[in-house]
Amino acid sequence: MKVNLTIEGKQYQVTLKDLTARPIIAEVDGKTYEVWPEDEQVPTQTTVPSTPTAVAPAATAAAPVAAGALTLTAPLPGVIISIDVKEGQTVSPGQELYVLEAMKMKNSIKADRSGKIAAIHVNPTDLVKHNQPILTFEG
Repeated sequence: MKVNLTIEGKQYQVTLKDLTARPIIAEVDGKTYEVWPEDEQVPTQTTVPSTPTAVAPAATAAAPVAAGALTLTAPLPGVIISIDVKEGQTVSPGQELYVLEAMKMKNSIKADRSGKIAAIHVNPTDLVKHNQPILTFEG
């Protein structure tokens, strides 16, 4: 898969090999890099890792979350631009959940699974850390 990126005004063409492999092999301007996305979702009772994020807590209190629920975390530090789902909403794979701005780039974060949103832990304009909980799916 080939992707064109603009970083600080400079264009890069990135070739990504198998996206399901770990590490993902990315080739940029003839150089090969190993990319280790933290895409594992972990039950909320433990530390919550996720994908490729210092920061104020969300303005609203978090709703109680059932045991076994999965929490989606910030893939990198940034600012929440929009939240495109509501608590109780059912989502499907590929549906946009929220937009995160990081390093002057807007990143559309999409669902990788079907499920119902149990809790949203942030608000638009919140500054978030890497791996900070963003939303939780029902278990």
